[in-house]
Amino acid sequence: MDSQTRGSALLVVGVVLLVATLGVSAAVAPDASVGSTDGEERTLIGIQGGGPGWHEYGSIQSVEGSEVVWETGDTDSYFDVTRLDNGSVMAGFMHGGYEDCGPYESPCTHTGFRIIDPDTDEIVSEYSFPVRSEGNSEVHDVEQLGDGEFLFSDMENERLVVVTNDETVWQWNASSYYEAPEDPTRTDWLHINDVDVIEEGVYMVSVRNANQILVIERGEGVIETINTDEEGSSDASCERNSQLADQDGDGDVRCGNPEVLDHQHNPQWLGGDPGGDGEAAVLVADSDNDRIAELHRADGEWEVAWTLERAGGIDLRWPRDADRLANGNTLVTDTLNKRIFEIDRNGSVVWSVETQRIPYEADRVPYGEPPEGEWYVGSSPEDSERSSSGIPLVSNAAVLLRGVFPWLPFWYTGPQLLLTLASLGLAGAGARALWRTRG
Repeated sequence: MDSQTRGSALLVVGVVLLVATLGVSAAVAPDASVGSTDGEERTLIGIQGGGPGWHEYGSIQSVEGSEVVWETGDTDSYFDVTRLDNGSVMAGFMHGGYEDCGPYESPCTHTGFRIIDPDTDEIVSEYSFPVRSEGNSEVHDVEQLGDGEFLFSDMENERLVVVTNDETVWQWNASSYYEAPEDPTRTDWLHINDVDVIEEGVYMVSVRNANQILVIERGEGVIETINTDEEGSSDASCERNSQLADQDGDGDVRCGNPEVLDHQHNPQWLGGDPGGDGEAAVLVADSDNDRIAELHRADGEWEVAWTLERAGGIDLRWPRDADRLANGNTLVTDTLNKRIFEIDRNGSVVWSVETQRIPYEADRVPYGEPPEGEWYVGSSPEDSERSSSGIPLVSNAAVLLRGVFPWLPFWYTGPQLLLTLASLGLAGAGARALWRTRG
């Protein structure tokens, strides 16, 4: 076979393999948009964005069925979203281009929270402050309290803050519980990504990089730790990427078991006495374990009671929110699959919608995320375990590509990436051979 014939053959085989890979994968993929919500219910979605770092094209969407009925954007990233009683929308956000920069050079990035009028898209009010960088410094969650107070999680300084009329009236610093670096603004130390009100003056906070959920009482501090640091356990999952470190030299950091929770997001308190020894339950997006987990407390010990790793024939990819709804179903934000779905107690998908960009969190309107909900007692649903682990490096690379290139579909995973690379290699080799024959 001469060089021209061989080159032509390689080019054709490469193109055919690429087309077949994409065509067959699309044809056999499960439908990520199914069913519809009941009646006039809407789902409010905070879109973190896309592109490198996912800090572009942030938006808030209100979805009814599979239709986007309202959307606002023009902000780098939005995170937690909540519909207030007066119909306005409150959201944590991050955005660049501010001139008020405090100790940092102008222009700079601000983070904080906004209240938006969905009828006019007007930002009714904003509380924000400058941060050193746009990465891992955001306000991911905010809660409206009584008497004009707002509670939010501050990832830049790793603390909880309550403000009223732009003045700080209370704060809890994580350095009172964890070994702190010299300057937490220069590293992604704890990544506090969520705070919820359990009852008046009692808050639940997600400390992502420590694999722990804390219950904090205003004026008292930490009254309960979910996924405690067991003596002699490995701290490797908490120390990666320059996160937690042994600052005091005692050979240990406060790190929870990654088999229970691994870099979780957005827990929901389902009920029970916070800080007590009796029965209690928490639902949480166990992100780095690629699952939703429900933890139950009995006799003072927390254990995983129910999990969901797969829904609608699709493996979960880094989910970041799960809410137990008033009807007993569960609403899940499946972040890197770019879908929001609702399952019933048996794990069946009753509603699902895709998003073009990376979603952070979703709330069902008007219920939001109440500090109580039905407990799932018994075994996890059938077919809820992952189909396969795949090749970790390749699977992770495919997931990251879907984040950077939002047009890549959810079914573009490790095998599709490998076959794409193979087809491009064949086509490239064929093209080079043909080019040489021209010389």
